[in-house]
Amino acid sequence: MAATEKPVLSRYRDRMDKSVLALKEEFSGLRTGRASAGLLDQVMVQAYGATVPISQVGAVSVPDPRSITVSIWDKGVVVSVEKAIRAAGLGLNPVVEGMTLRIPVPPLTEERRRDLAKLAGKYAEQQKIAIRNVRRDAMDDLKKAQKDTVITEDELKRMGEEVQGFTDQAIKKVDETLKTKEQEIMQV
Repeated sequence: MAATEKPVLSRYRDRMDKSVLALKEEFSGLRTGRASAGLLDQVMVQAYGATVPISQVGAVSVPDPRSITVSIWDKGVVVSVEKAIRAAGLGLNPVVEGMTLRIPVPPLTEERRRDLAKLAGKYAEQQKIAIRNVRRDAMDDLKKAQKDTVITEDELKRMGEEVQGFTDQAIKKVDETLKTKEQEIMQV
């Protein structure tokens, strides 16, 4: 049986920070009223006998706040890219112009804005749960280390408070990120 090691708190902080970064990535795929190249990051295209991200078959750009263009590199995948964008559930309808897709980004309705804000809240809650799970793992490891006399009771208390501090900071970052995204979504 492996001997219990003294828990390294920076590992738990890193895991919590990764949850915050994951939330920001999820938010980049949420539509606001403005066009953004990140909107198409989640779109996967059937091309060359495999499923690949849209960025591997063309260049995505944002010429103005109300449209996105995708310059396809291979004429053979233009139809696949168009189908993938339509099927992605983003409410976007690309217009094919040779080897370029022009995608107008329609303004969001009030109802759709509320739905997106709720979805953003759901994403944020999932990441808060992930952060709390990291805290639970850290506390379990600390208690095990104390039980195996690797750390003292005082160290357990001090390190536990430190872990709680990391947790509070990470959840605060999630809340701030959510608030910013909700304001962005609700802005007309």
